[in-house]
Amino acid sequence: MLLKVEHLRVAFRLEGRISVPVRDVSFEIPENGRIALVGESGCGKSLSALSIGGLVDRAEISGRITGAPRISYIFQNPMQSLNPVMRIATQIEEAVRAEGRADVAALLESVGLARETARKYPCQLSGGQQQRVMIAMALAASPDLLIADEPTTALDVTTQKEVLDLVDRVADDRGMAVLLITHNLGLVAEHSQFMNVMYAGEIVERGPVNEVLRNPRHPYTRGLIAAVPRLDAPKDAPLADIPGTVPAPWNWPTGCAFHPRCPEAQPSCSSPSFSTCPKM
Repeated sequence: MLLKVEHLRVAFRLEGRISVPVRDVSFEIPENGRIALVGESGCGKSLSALSIGGLVDRAEISGRITGAPRISYIFQNPMQSLNPVMRIATQIEEAVRAEGRADVAALLESVGLARETARKYPCQLSGGQQQRVMIAMALAASPDLLIADEPTTALDVTTQKEVLDLVDRVADDRGMAVLLITHNLGLVAEHSQFMNVMYAGEIVERGPVNEVLRNPRHPYTRGLIAAVPRLDAPKDAPLADIPGTVPAPWNWPTGCAFHPRCPEAQPSCSSPSFSTCPKM
């Protein structure tokens, strides 16, 4: 097993109150695995991933993380991640400064960019090209695990596919595992083998991607799948959604955190002694 996360909890003390956006998260990433963390914004996906690499400041983190893979990140908005006043070559070299000079030209070519991209500034590149630069920077550290945090949010559909196909290709070529963080179940179906569905700081369902998508057990997972637009739906069919929003991490509901939004909620779902969803 490349990485194992057990009972991860991340808490912050803010203005006299405790906020716990990640409450009890456990998952595994095997060698060369393709794992997904799925859920709405605010469920704790990104914070869980950042905690793995020790990139969260001023937090109280508990739980157990075993395995010591070399980790690189691809963040969701390359325009915010890249320094606008530095050339691309300088930024890639800076990413691995402690380990020697990177072969910038080779890295850029490996992600489908021309060598002359090295002398350009981020503003001279398209969104897709900027994300390819971010992938090149991630590869410069020769990671065992590549964490892709909503890597296609700011990209059009065609470029999304190109970027994720590129991630798959370089992961296969280099023998890397990939943790894909997304709310897009279509991307999960195409690019992951195993998925963890996250809600309100917890994993509510997990399993092989095909199995979960064909036979979702938790009402939240069923709601996410129902909300995916269908090409064969009638033109006047209303779009399905999950009513309400993810609750604040300093005010999680008692019992199952999803019960205030759940169309299948039972009286036991709001009980302090709640343990397992009765609909699973």
